[in-house]
Amino acid sequence: MKLVTLRNLSPHLAKIIRKKADETGASVNKAVIRLLEEGLGTEKKKGNTLHHDLDMLTGSWSKQEAASFEKALEQQRAIDKDLWQ
Repeated sequence: MKLVTLRNLSPHLAKIIRKKADETGASVNKAVIRLLEEGLGTEKKKGNTLHHDLDMLTGSWSKQEAASFEKALEQQRAIDKDLWQ
């Protein structure tokens, strides 16, 4: 990526950027990038990301197919008491 130089930052803005960097333990450069990403809505979100790529499958099983699937999972969900003593 190209180098970007910011000129004429107000002391107030520079202080805010430095504070954000200090709060997160990041460099000023990383803090500026993070602030730009957040402001532009392009930041990578951490934690639980909601995906919609399988939405078309929702509700596509019949009740019989769903029941068969649940029955197949019962064996996997069984707890072996000898292993958990």
